[in-house]
Amino acid sequence: MSIAFHGIGLDAEGRCTHYHQASDVVALKCAQCGRYYACYQCHDALEHHRFVATGPDEPVPTLCCACNTALGHEQYSQGACPVCGHEFNPRCALHMDIYFTGR
Repeated sequence: MSIAFHGIGLDAEGRCTHYHQASDVVALKCAQCGRYYACYQCHDALEHHRFVATGPDEPVPTLCCACNTALGHEQYSQGACPVCGHEFNPRCALHMDIYFTGR
């Protein structure tokens, strides 16, 4: 079963209008609506609420859109998908406080 991910101007691997480097293949889960979005900007433009960061109790806060695998924070933090090996954008660390709480 495929996990849906959302955003503006998405390609097949989850790159959006805002983030479209080769390594921008991770979608983040909003704690309020439970949907995976390419970025908080896409979320805020498409939902009726602001993006809410997931806490440490969320088992799968990220999604590798290259292979559609839900990942735990530890797996995501390794910098590449443990299933398909696709590298993640290391600059996403600049937004950790937006996407995750209590880390």
